[in-house]
Amino acid sequence: MQLAVVHDESSAPLSPGEVHFLWWFIQGSIMEPETRWQLRLAWGMCQRHILGALAAEAAFRHGYLHGPAILYADLMERAVRAFKVAGPLAGARLARRLRARARCQMCELGYGPSSRGFISAQRVQEGRDLSHLMSFLSECRSFWRESVCGRCAGNGARPRCRVHLLEELRSDPSLDLEPHRALIERISRHMERYSASFRWELCGTDTAEDRAALVSAAGWCGGWQGLLGCIDAGTRASTNA
Repeated sequence: MQLAVVHDESSAPLSPGEVHFLWWFIQGSIMEPETRWQLRLAWGMCQRHILGALAAEAAFRHGYLHGPAILYADLMERAVRAFKVAGPLAGARLARRLRARARCQMCELGYGPSSRGFISAQRVQEGRDLSHLMSFLSECRSFWRESVCGRCAGNGARPRCRVHLLEELRSDPSLDLEPHRALIERISRHMERYSASFRWELCGTDTAEDRAALVSAAGWCGGWQGLLGCIDAGTRASTNA
């Protein structure tokens, strides 16, 4: 089963160039100060590339998602700080804080569906493999599905991803922030525990709800369409297998 990812309302497998970039990204590039700063300013990556990063890390590391856990614990801590607003202008202030101030790093570097890379066909195939990510998503689905943005999913659910919350705040700065603040604080709390569980002395202390926070954080920061499309594609492939 291979990964199809969403980009500009179209789907295409990760290109050799994207897999090549992500291979080195998960080896340690994600921890470089300049990279981390751009990821903070951009609230992570675009939907195509964060989905690709999760899939590649899950595939190459067999579900050991240490890098993304550190990144999204950091981003959700930033989100919690952003929500520390009050008063009649709280919505407007929050909207400014939630705005992305940088592009997705991979998009900025020109990586897309047609990018080339110096990487073996076998590694490209491995990086596109969906099975490890699908297993991770399935094991904690009962927890992360409560965080899915209603507008991304096209239903009446209350949660909003950062992108859609930002749109609504711009049109209605008086929007009630409390349900959104509670969601962010819950995701952040579990992200912190999941990230800490990779330390030797806390190994094995994470729960399914903690792991689900990674999915919720990725969906909240960049939008849920890519993740939901991945899940739908994987479900159809499993059904037809």
